[in-house]
Amino acid sequence: MRIGLSSPVVIAHPSGCAEWEHGAGISELARIAEHADQLGFHHLTCSEHVAVPVDVAAERGGTYWDPLATFGFLAARTTGIRLATQVLVLGYHHPLEIAKRYGTLDAVSGGRVILGLGVGSLRAEFDLLAAPFEDRGARADDALAALRAALSRARPEYHGRYYDFQDVLIQPHAVQPRVPLWIGGRTRRSLRRAVEFGDGWVPFGISLDDLAAMLATVELPRAFDVVLGPGAPLDPVGAPDRTARALERCRAAGATIAGVTLASTSAEHYCEQLSALRALGADLGCRFTPPSN
Repeated sequence: MRIGLSSPVVIAHPSGCAEWEHGAGISELARIAEHADQLGFHHLTCSEHVAVPVDVAAERGGTYWDPLATFGFLAARTTGIRLATQVLVLGYHHPLEIAKRYGTLDAVSGGRVILGLGVGSLRAEFDLLAAPFEDRGARADDALAALRAALSRARPEYHGRYYDFQDVLIQPHAVQPRVPLWIGGRTRRSLRRAVEFGDGWVPFGISLDDLAAMLATVELPRAFDVVLGPGAPLDPVGAPDRTARALERCRAAGATIAGVTLASTSAEHYCEQLSALRALGADLGCRFTPPSN
C-alpha cells in the first residue's frame, strides 16, 4: 500500500479545515509539498469547484483552489510526487480541453498527473456554467471514453454519442502512455464506471466496512488502484498507535493507496506529522518513492 495526501490549504471545508489553513497560501502549501516529495509520498490532491453558491458554501465550503494553476506551481517545486485532481467534474469541460490542459501539465511535470474525475452533483453550479445536468452520467461515460482516446496522442480520434472529433492536433500532450484515470463517487455505479473506464476508484463518504462489501461484488482489473481514506484526520505524532490501526483498516478494506488527511496546527506541524507518518508507514510495510536527488 502507498500513502497519498489530501492536500491542506486548497480546500476550506467547514468540517475538515484546520484554523491555520485559513491564513495560509502558496508558500505554506509549497513547503508541505516539497517535504512530502522528499519523503516519498505517493500524491497530492486538488479538487474543483468553479463557483459555489453562497448558501451551499456553508455546507461544502467556498474555497477551492484551481487544480491546474495549483499543480502547475507545485510541479516546479517537486520532482517525484504525483499530482491528482480529486476530482475534476467531467460535465464542466470538453474532453479535449482536459486532454490539452492536463496533458501539458503532464509534460511539464515529467509524467506525474493523475486525473481524478467525477460526474458532479451540484446542480446550481451546472446551471451557472450552462452544463447539462440531467444526462450527466451518460455524458460522463462518453467523456471518459473520449479522454482515453485523446490523452497521450498528438492526433486523437473519437466518435461517440456526445463527443466526436478527428483531424485535430494536440501539442503538447501527455507524456505518460496511459494517464491514470481515477473515478470518484459513493455509489456502486461509480465503482462500475471506474472498473469499465478507469484505472482506480476514489470513493468518499462511505464507511470502510461498506466499501469492502462493495469491492467484493466486482472483479477488479490488474493494476487497478483503490484509494481509501480512514475518515478522520490522522495524528501520527500524538497518536501513532491509532494512526497505525487506521492505515491497517484501509489496507484490510482493499486499499492499494491510503488517501489521508493530517491533524495539524501549522505548516511546520504538518511537516512534522509527515515525517512521523513516513516512519510509521515504513514500519507497516507501506511503499515510498526514494528521493530523486
